[in-house]
Parts: sequence; C-alpha cells; structure tokens
Amino acid sequence: MDIRNLNASQKYAAAKPATVPLSRSQADDSPLPEIAKDFAGTLREGEQIAMQAMTGDADPHALVQALAQTELAVEAAVTVRNKVVEAYQEILRMPV
Repeated sequence: MDIRNLNASQKYAAAKPATVPLSRSQADDSPLPEIAKDFAGTLREGEQIAMQAMTGDADPHALVQALAQTELAVEAAVTVRNKVVEAYQEILRMPV
C-alpha cells in the first residue's frame, strides 16, 4: 500500500468542507457589514467636522483628530483592497 496516496486522500477529505458555501445564518454572522458601517461612519464624521471647521464651529484640534482617523481608515481600506487583489491574482496564476 502506498502511504502517499492514503495521506493525500485524508488531506483532501479534511479540506473539502472549506469549499462548501456558507448557509444564510453563517453569512449573517460576518463582521464585514459592521466594518463597512464603521468605515462609513468615520468618513461621515470627518466630513461633518471639516464642514464645521470651515464655518468656525469646530475646534481645530477636533479637525486634526478627525482627519487623522479618516486617513487611517482609508489607508486600512486600501491595504485590505490590495491584499484581496493580490490574492485574486495569485489564484489566477494557479494551474488548473
């Protein structure tokens, strides 16, 4: 008996559940919608503080803090996007 074949079939059987699509209840537990809401809220808050600063209603320190938070959120989103594109390109390079 060839042990390599047995080992490969066991690894395949263990990896097979990873390809099964998520059920609706499992997909609802995803943190992505909450992350998107937080990102949009950060951008909206920064925009509101910037508009208040233009009219003289906001503290300059609050404006700098809001801009720093917005910059950090955008940089994080761009980093995640770049990683997703990189992973997609890596998948495309895989032999079939």
